Amino acid sequence: MAPFCPSVLSSPRQSRRMSWLTRLAHRDDATLNTRTEPAPAGPDAPHAVVVGAGMGGLASAVRLRARGFRVTLLDRLDQPGGRARVFEQDGFTFDAGPTVITAPFLFEELWSLCGRDLEDDVELVPVDPFYRIRFDDGTAFNYTGDTDEMVEEIRRFAPEDVDGYRRFLEKSEEIFEVGFEELGHVPFDNVTDMLRIVPAMMKLESHRTVHSLVSKYISHPKIRKVLSFHPLLVGGNPFSTTSIYTLIAHLERKWGVWYAMGGTGSLVQGLSDLLADLDVTQRYGAEVDQILVEDETASGVRLSSGEGIPADLVVSNADVGWTYRHLVAPEHRDTWTDRKVEDMDYSMSLFVWYFGTDRTYEDVEHHSILLGPRYKGLLDDIFDHKELADDFSLYLHRPTKTDPSMAPDGHDAFYVLSPVPHLESGVDWRQQAEPYRQAVEEYLADTVLPDLGEHLVTSRMLTPREFKTDYKSLKGAAFSVEPKLTQSAWFRPHNQSEDVDHLYFAGAGTHPGAGLPGVLSSARVLDTIVPAPDAFDVSVPQNGAGAHPEPVA
Repeated sequence: MAPFCPSVLSSPRQSRRMSWLTRLAHRDDATLNTRTEPAPAGPDAPHAVVVGAGMGGLASAVRLRARGFRVTLLDRLDQPGGRARVFEQDGFTFDAGPTVITAPFLFEELWSLCGRDLEDDVELVPVDPFYRIRFDDGTAFNYTGDTDEMVEEIRRFAPEDVDGYRRFLEKSEEIFEVGFEELGHVPFDNVTDMLRIVPAMMKLESHRTVHSLVSKYISHPKIRKVLSFHPLLVGGNPFSTTSIYTLIAHLERKWGVWYAMGGTGSLVQGLSDLLADLDVTQRYGAEVDQILVEDETASGVRLSSGEGIPADLVVSNADVGWTYRHLVAPEHRDTWTDRKVEDMDYSMSLFVWYFGTDRTYEDVEHHSILLGPRYKGLLDDIFDHKELADDFSLYLHRPTKTDPSMAPDGHDAFYVLSPVPHLESGVDWRQQAEPYRQAVEEYLADTVLPDLGEHLVTSRMLTPREFKTDYKSLKGAAFSVEPKLTQSAWFRPHNQSEDVDHLYFAGAGTHPGAGLPGVLSSARVLDTIVPAPDAFDVSVPQNGAGAHPEPVA
């Protein structure tokens, strides 16, 4: 952490009384958001290899380079972004993955670390309403960040829940202040860190699930759905995910929901351009076959081509389960054995259909959630029974509502995703994908996209099978490790490997978790646990590696 500004914090005692993020905010006022310049990285600087160019990997590479490391970023795909890669097809542009942008300051900070302003490279525009939630009976709820508007929407359905909603907002803010502001950006490397926060977690009722906490304040079943669906955005089941994740409701209200003009891919390209300007080596189509370990310390990587790349430290933004299971040899894993990796609970997967139409659907909002006839029963099938149900609930993305450039003139671009069980279900998606797509198409045509089949002009699919083959996600899980209480904070795979020194993790499967704020925060955690560049005794400059770090007096 950078030094505090004396004009802001008058004494060390005062700074200790402040929350972690309050101190961080003051630090940002004094330094980061005033555009800093990255530290130089000469030929004698230690070398960091980042495996995986998803958002967490891109952010990790920016942060390491800004601190003065030489950095090489590797990805097996032919472009940066990972799950946030871009498909271009028949004149349409599709964001493959994340589309809901919250906590934009986390992106702004990355640009600031490089002496740049985000707004010079990427235009973020607010989305309103945040979501339109359609129930199975055809009624709809506009979910916004305006309390008065939300109260009126709730009053239409359940006037008796208005007071409960206000109390839920207060609780969500209280959880946010601890769960995100104080704990979301710090590592949980030892059990004492976890024990220290147990009293606060008990007070916040973290033993409850998201749905249970919402139900404490809300009685109407539709409003319970409206206020409890958020865990699905990060791979969690509202009926088993810890109530800490209700902080998302306040996070969205505090910072809004945003869209990057040109799609989320414009943020990916912006980060890649930042790295290029900083002379970071980026290699795409370069698949890592093994993380090399010497004396129980990461010493580089070997590519599938056989090429070795030495390093002083390795950051894996690849799926954490896949990394341990397939990239680190078993003899180097006393803690993360094959059995322990396999026994973790993994998130659901997704069926994603990208499509374009030769007409526009002006009544469809930017983000829509279409709830099917079942809620808990469907989630039980997905998460517990690992069964592909006949019914579904859908998220529908229409970027052309905000950004017509994503499609040819007079056309609409969409993607729709359906939560489905991961590959332990045994579903053969080579056979099931097209029938499932047809069922989704029929449902959309019957609800919000009339005559859809007559207007389709382009189409492609992504199934759990591709989550495994394209993204190397264990079991084809879309969000890596499931965010249950027993797999959160210290119980989640740590950002710093317990088995291999100088092996670090960023991304959805480590702390704090999935979603854009989560993976960007995981990269932020690395600033607190990766030694400073001058802690490394680099004996072999420029070729990528030196000796392991020596303590600095």
